[in-house]
Amino acid sequence: MILLTVNGQARQVDAEPDKPLLWVLREDLNVVGPKFGCGVAACGACTVHIEGQPVRSCAIAVGDVGGKSVITIEGLSGSGGEGGLHAVQRAWIENQVPQCGYCQPGFIMATVALLKVKPKPSDQDIDDALNNICRCGTYSAIRRAVHRAAAILGGAP
Repeated sequence: MILLTVNGQARQVDAEPDKPLLWVLREDLNVVGPKFGCGVAACGACTVHIEGQPVRSCAIAVGDVGGKSVITIEGLSGSGGEGGLHAVQRAWIENQVPQCGYCQPGFIMATVALLKVKPKPSDQDIDDALNNICRCGTYSAIRRAVHRAAAILGGAP
């Protein structure tokens, strides 16, 4: 049994230690916000926070996160704010970012991590930090939403 905390809840998982965290979340714990995109940590659709750091969950084994805190897109909504949404989620809605929406949980998780370390990110900071892939090409809307989220959080005008 592997013990980890997912979105604030202690969870025990009976899984092989080398099973990717993404599949433990989706198959064993029914936490389906992180998406499978590529399986090689290139696209970012599976991004979660482990101990506050953004990690591509398809490329990390559940055995490597035993005893650690994992936050998924589902866990952000409980972090306060208007209507229970995180400021980044609100900015995404205000800017109507998603088209198909498949990659957006990963982008949102990466943005939350970026704004923790750079509350006033430049366009270049955003481009460097958000190296996720969006097949719909919503990159300009994502950039606007990141700047809006920074403003909501008090980091930018």
